Amino acid sequence: MTDPFDSDAAATAAGVAVRELTEIADLDSVCRLYTDIWRPAPSNPPATTELLRAMTKAGNYVTGAFDGDTLVGACFGFLGMTGGNVVLHSHVAGVTAGLTHRGVGFAMKLHQRSWALSRGVHEIHWTFDPLVSRNAYFNITKLGAEPVEYLPNFYGGMLDGINGDDESDRLLASWHLQAPLMVTDTPGSAVIALDRSEVDGGPVVGTVDGPELLVAVPRDIASLRAADPVTAGRWRIAMRDVLGALLAEGARVTGFDRSGWYRVTRKASV
Repeated sequence: MTDPFDSDAAATAAGVAVRELTEIADLDSVCRLYTDIWRPAPSNPPATTELLRAMTKAGNYVTGAFDGDTLVGACFGFLGMTGGNVVLHSHVAGVTAGLTHRGVGFAMKLHQRSWALSRGVHEIHWTFDPLVSRNAYFNITKLGAEPVEYLPNFYGGMLDGINGDDESDRLLASWHLQAPLMVTDTPGSAVIALDRSEVDGGPVVGTVDGPELLVAVPRDIASLRAADPVTAGRWRIAMRDVLGALLAEGARVTGFDRSGWYRVTRKASV
């Protein structure tokens, strides 16, 4: 049976070579790549060369994906503790514009998985914006990570070309590296806890009265932020109020489908 998490095969399919980076010139290139992707305010870069250099010296994870000699993706993370266990927290990962659908991000994530397992680390954490459909699908459905906590305005104002003036709510994803992929079907009896308006594309709060729930995301939050930041802001608050509250009460995100719906299972009453 083919291993769905074969890091070498993923890199070959994406047409890249993924390797660890330690030299100043390579770390400079990572910082330039991040600046090109996020277009941050000068006072708020995603990373600095000095920080990455210190992280590599301390045994943390810094890698780049290369198409020939060109850096097209980069990822860094650091080791931490959760519940008495060592975990790898993947802090920033980015792929150059135009290559986001080639599988470069998947190749980097599988390289990260192999790196962690080779060091006896069996869990990776990272955060992602719950409103970004493609990221939710990638993290939950393709990788099998589970959102375990909703973090309101986690980073404060990020002031970059992707997040704009929006608050930085995030989901904390937990990826158990040796757990099998979960395959779940959308439950036929699920009720809609958060829907999309057919009129203006805004959020419509439904009901959480049921054990199986569906929570929608906007079809394209990046375009919505640019065209209608007020409606984008309404989505942020609605997602916080609905999905954030569900996770806080102990519900679990059990899937995400391509059409842009979280599947959420509430704990049975006792």
